[in-house]
Amino acid sequence: MCNLYAMTRNRDAIRRLFRADVDRTVNQPPLPAIFPDPFAPVVRIDRNGARVMEAMRWGFPPPPNVGTRPGTNVRNTASPYWRGWLKLEFHCLLPATAFCEYTDSTPGIPHWFGLNDKREPFAFAGISRPWTGTDKGETGEHLLFACLTRRRTRLYVLSTSRRRR
Repeated sequence: MCNLYAMTRNRDAIRRLFRADVDRTVNQPPLPAIFPDPFAPVVRIDRNGARVMEAMRWGFPPPPNVGTRPGTNVRNTASPYWRGWLKLEFHCLLPATAFCEYTDSTPGIPHWFGLNDKREPFAFAGISRPWTGTDKGETGEHLLFACLTRRRTRLYVLSTSRRRR
């Protein structure tokens, strides 16, 4: 998966659609371009069993000795680095209305994909985690997420139009 997607619905629409009991996104506007690092809306189940929508930063700290680039997409679920975060308590949904893939040509040509022409919302499967450290000059606990993908071409996507009620 490329590192670009969009969520163009407002936060109230997302909260209703994903049945979030608690909204901690504050003043989250629609986001036509979500790249790694900034905050984006994430829906997860908290320790009390409530469905919570909150803003999290996209990207896990990289594994040791791999570099400094954050891990944004989980492709190898057998990796010891990701294994601990694949537990049910860290699962989350990443609301989106489209995602972008680039061709391999130089320069890459962007292609946007969505469920239909109306850009109906859907969700990527993701994992989230707390992380303590200094990020953007702020020291403390930060909430991070990564997209759960597989073999570069297959995305785990949940369509809200087919969810169980």
